[in-house]
Amino acid sequence: MKTKRILWLLSIVLGVLLLGAPQDWAQAKPESRGPIITHAFAVEKAKYGYIWKIYLEAEDSDGQMLRIASVVDEAGTGRYPTDWVYLKPQYRNHFKGYLQWNTFSTKAGYMQEWTPIILKVSVFDKSGNESNEVVFPFTFELTPGQYQYKLPPPFDQGDLVKLGNIMIDLFPSDMPGGNGGSGATH
Repeated sequence: MKTKRILWLLSIVLGVLLLGAPQDWAQAKPESRGPIITHAFAVEKAKYGYIWKIYLEAEDSDGQMLRIASVVDEAGTGRYPTDWVYLKPQYRNHFKGYLQWNTFSTKAGYMQEWTPIILKVSVFDKSGNESNEVVFPFTFELTPGQYQYKLPPPFDQGDLVKLGNIMIDLFPSDMPGGNGGSGATH
């Protein structure tokens, strides 16, 4: 009789546990993919002081995109600290627009012609998941005429928004403070 009672109590406890458990308890929840940069474009050369636009399209199926990271590596100087652009709530699921960077720096005063830099851009979500990284090589060159270019799809649709400004001041490698980006400011 005692065994029947123990089995009966165990079946009640097991039933309560099963009924109280969420219905999808046996199914693994799908992992968040995080943000993905689907398209990107930027010109590769212009004179020092050029207002550089970096075009990006990104999406996050979870709608959790939070901020865009921009990292610059300058030949002879090194890596500058990461600059962050925070996204407005309406761009957390999808955005198509551009970051703007005025490459003129009051700290530098000038950049030598043919100075190469590399800009790396990625998107982070609220959980810290990072998207794929896109890399934009850029060289300061004195080229004649205007810097006109035709935007490739999907950026040629005319519905682009300015997502924010990149706030990195460059230091030429031959200038005091131009030692590995330690003088970069935000």
